[in-house]
Amino acid sequence: MKVINTIGKRKLAVARAVLKPGKGIIRINSQNLETFYPKLCRLRILEPLMIAGENTKKVNVNVKVYGGGIQSQAEAVRQAIARALVQFTNSKQLKQEFLNYDRHLLISDVRFNEPHKGCDSKPRRARQKSYR
Repeated sequence: MKVINTIGKRKLAVARAVLKPGKGIIRINSQNLETFYPKLCRLRILEPLMIAGENTKKVNVNVKVYGGGIQSQAEAVRQAIARALVQFTNSKQLKQEFLNYDRHLLISDVRFNEPHKGCDSKPRRARQKSYR
């Protein structure tokens, strides 16, 4: 029995996926996918499963995700699922299809928001200075 563990990251969200042979059930934080996210996020998560096609009916995916907002959690989940499917199938063709569709299915997006500067409430522009 082949069990695969992968991670996906986006901003502050981290998703850990465990892929096992099974019947095609997808659970996120122990909940079924249909009840967990808004519809747009659900469609983003289903993208790697649609591209992989028949391979998804042979596996069960359990994902634990924490941190970040709803959108970045969905991005992290889809990345973890895509990486797990590539490892499970061991197919260069599937990997290339993922890369051609969206590079961020397999490669992390490292962009973060800029931290706030000291003695200021904003990350970028300084406060206006008054001389009088």
